[in-house]
Amino acid sequence: MNDPRALAARVIARLYQDRGSLQRLLPWAEKQIDDPDGSGKNRALLRELCYGTARFAPRLELILDKLSKKTIKDEELAALMLVGLYQLEYTRIPDHAAIGATVEAARALKLGHATGVVNGVLRNALRNKEALTRKLSGNPQFSSAHPEWLQQAIKAAWGTEARTIFTANNTNPPMTLRVNLSRNSRDEYLGQLEAAGIPAQACEWSQAGLVLESPVAVSRLPGFEDGLVSVQDQSAQLAGPLLDPQPDEKILDACAAPGGKTCHLLELQPDLDLSALDIEEDRLDRVIENLERLGVGAQIICADAAEPEHWWDGEQFDRILLDAPCSATGVIRRNPDIKLLRRAEDIPELAALQGKILRAMWRLLKPGGTLLYATCSILPEENSAQVARFVAETPDARDNTPQLLNEQPWGLPQDAGMQLLPGIHAGDGFYYAKLEKAKNN
Repeated sequence: MNDPRALAARVIARLYQDRGSLQRLLPWAEKQIDDPDGSGKNRALLRELCYGTARFAPRLELILDKLSKKTIKDEELAALMLVGLYQLEYTRIPDHAAIGATVEAARALKLGHATGVVNGVLRNALRNKEALTRKLSGNPQFSSAHPEWLQQAIKAAWGTEARTIFTANNTNPPMTLRVNLSRNSRDEYLGQLEAAGIPAQACEWSQAGLVLESPVAVSRLPGFEDGLVSVQDQSAQLAGPLLDPQPDEKILDACAAPGGKTCHLLELQPDLDLSALDIEEDRLDRVIENLERLGVGAQIICADAAEPEHWWDGEQFDRILLDAPCSATGVIRRNPDIKLLRRAEDIPELAALQGKILRAMWRLLKPGGTLLYATCSILPEENSAQVARFVAETPDARDNTPQLLNEQPWGLPQDAGMQLLPGIHAGDGFYYAKLEKAKNN
């Protein structure tokens, strides 16, 4: 199959079936696309259709429901119609071309019997666009382009800031770089970017961060293959400095994949005794690739952080970075498929897992040591409520984040830890809590 619209529909349908993520499905789909002229236009269109349809799916679903006379049972057909509606609503593709190509995509999906339905629905959407917008404008799912449960959760947590968060989540994210300060300075690398014709500016908080004016292929970045720079959001870049590793310390990066924070720690202190732990072997391959590109090393452990008795040698760590598995609701602008993959019932399950891992990691931390708890979530159940409960139940745990906020005014102070919000702060949504373990008397 060499039809980007048909492949996009197949990807979107699999997301609804919970059979993967854009990160895993797109490479599969891109392998089936042929660009004879070498321009890459078909792959770019496939990517745009997948990301854009996922980003606005909650809104497009409501439009499709208004236009359909009955429930569409074929999941690929429903997904194709969402792809078609996305083109009409959000792209510069001429309307007649978008409709015609989407009808042809139905044939590519062996849905020839439904071409009339596809054509009729999309033409009806075009004719009644203004009326549909008026009719649906009072629906919070339509106005926010977030599923109802998530829209309500964000509004409950952040009140008047919710609208700004929704807007940020619905925009394309910037491309942010982390300069390897062990190899060159940020200003030096900024000069290299300028010489390569790539406009960029320094990040506000991360001393290693640069934001590009427009995204580029990593192959265009000077010295990328030699480890001079990595791609990482500004909020994620704060983890290394917050953990503050010292020379020769024994450090654990729990839930380490894909390895951005692991590499940053070694850029800050190359002589660390660092272990990178993750439960997924294929994701650890990414950690190894990143370490090799930067020319640094770490002990790789494939195991469950929640059950250290199966892999821990009994020697405690000076510092632990726990980037806990979470809902990823702070990085929706980078991963819009979260809107399709996450459910309200996932949150208490994730919170329970986070609590289990946090308690397990605490046993591995030396007295006087530091544990940095982090998530890319913006939901309090996974963040401030999680850490506040842990500190209340753990006599030798102290939340040192308030002192940190006095030194570096990053984010919003919480009952425990601090929160960064998309649209409110410069980077993605992230949560950090710096916990200290009491020294033995």
